[in-house]
Amino acid sequence: MTRLRPSVCIDAVFEGLTFDEAIERVKATGISAFEFWGWWDRELDELLAARDKAGLEIAACCTKFISLVDQTKREAYLAGLEESIQAAQKLGCETLISQVGNALPDTSRSDQQASLVDGLREAVPMLESSGITLVIEPLNVLVDHPGYYLVRSDEAFEIVDKVGSPNVKVVFDIYHQQISEGQLIANIINNIDKIAHFHAAGNPGRNELSRGELHYPSIFEAIRETDYDGYVGLEYWPVEDASLGLREIAQWFR
Repeated sequence: MTRLRPSVCIDAVFEGLTFDEAIERVKATGISAFEFWGWWDRELDELLAARDKAGLEIAACCTKFISLVDQTKREAYLAGLEESIQAAQKLGCETLISQVGNALPDTSRSDQQASLVDGLREAVPMLESSGITLVIEPLNVLVDHPGYYLVRSDEAFEIVDKVGSPNVKVVFDIYHQQISEGQLIANIINNIDKIAHFHAAGNPGRNELSRGELHYPSIFEAIRETDYDGYVGLEYWPVEDASLGLREIAQWFR
């Protein structure tokens, strides 16, 4: 049975705090890993010093936000990815999260998917040589990301299959996919080999996991029954005391 590992998204849970303050609060909860969005907004040496001082792991961070569905931006995406890989290696971070860009109204979905697949295939050599896993992220368009291209997990899994590399997988955001498609446990279990990271938040509201309609203990138990070996990123905006809420959530992972 897999032992799931929690990771705190400090840009969400501890929004407004400094990097040092946020990861000290993560450490105080007993959770041993954190993640964040933009590495380019911070000094890498300062990130490393704060990480080492706290004795935590960096579970994931993002690539630069450049469209993959727009083939005219392919070169810029790959250049940004190369920079992101170098940053991830310096930080000891093995997972990079990539959004894919907004849908292009004058281009067919099939052509946009082809651009996405071709771009990821071009990225494979640098990913495989670095040992970094790139995870593409489906997002909901009903509440949070109107206009975004990649919405459903089945299309994300299809893209991963077409790319055909163990270094390109999916980040399955449970909150987003509950809004977009439901059938969470079935979609997760049937495609677990294509998932390399999870995100979690309560729905509706994107707040604590214990708030709303999702029963996370059942979802996590289903994942534990697979051979998934990775992190669940806690990416939510707390309504109540953030540190207390994280301590309560941490109990679900023991």
